[in-house]
Amino acid sequence: MFLRRALQSRSLSLLRAPRSVSTLSPLSYLCRSNLTLDAASTLGSCGGFCRVDTDFLMGGRRCFAKGKKSKDENADEKNQVDPNFGPTVKSTALAQMEAAVVALSRELSKLRTGRASAGMLDHILVETGGAKMPLNHVAVVSVIDSKTLSVTPYNPTALKAVESAIVSSPLGLNPTPDGQRLIAVIPPLTKENMQALCKVVTKSSEDVKQSIRRARQKAQDSIKKVASGFPKDDIKRLEKEIEEMTKRFVKSAEDMCKAKEKEITSS
Repeated sequence: MFLRRALQSRSLSLLRAPRSVSTLSPLSYLCRSNLTLDAASTLGSCGGFCRVDTDFLMGGRRCFAKGKKSKDENADEKNQVDPNFGPTVKSTALAQMEAAVVALSRELSKLRTGRASAGMLDHILVETGGAKMPLNHVAVVSVIDSKTLSVTPYNPTALKAVESAIVSSPLGLNPTPDGQRLIAVIPPLTKENMQALCKVVTKSSEDVKQSIRRARQKAQDSIKKVASGFPKDDIKRLEKEIEEMTKRFVKSAEDMCKAKEKEITSS
């Protein structure tokens, strides 16, 4: 009887063996150890072979995982900055400040004073050929004397369009035709006009100084972001250069506005 039961138990084990093998992982052939396979087969009969085999393989793969970087390495990467950072910041700030001063010069040239200036008509737009163009693109403006301007169009057929544009401008000029050119006499300014123009100049001065200081602030913000990657002496020197640049452009703007106010009041 005991022999018969033993044979039946062995037969049942053989019948179960294929089902346990069918659960083998496709990568199970990598496991060369007979001991590992025997243990896995034994557990497979209890439905746990796949987990053991998979855990074994995954454990082997974890051995090849990429090591984590140390804190020092991460700190070094964060501190890496462009060696040309300083010149780049200065050139960017310089371009922005120069643009602000150029814009101021353009605005001041639009203000009419009692003295004739060739650039005082540059902002006037002339409609010709179905398009609007700056007056200095369609005509030559020259100064005859301190009170008189001459405007000669490149194309004589545009004379009427140029005249209409000058009359429509806020300068208060009434040019008269003189052959193929226009003669514009600059009328004297009243006291009220002088005061109003000086207020405009003062506002333009404040606006351009704010633009210059915004350029300085942007440069300072950029410096702060990378300050940890540069020696302190280099950072201080760069900040000092930006500050000196700011003062230079602010003074240039103030001098331009003072000259314009003098031109207005002396006319």
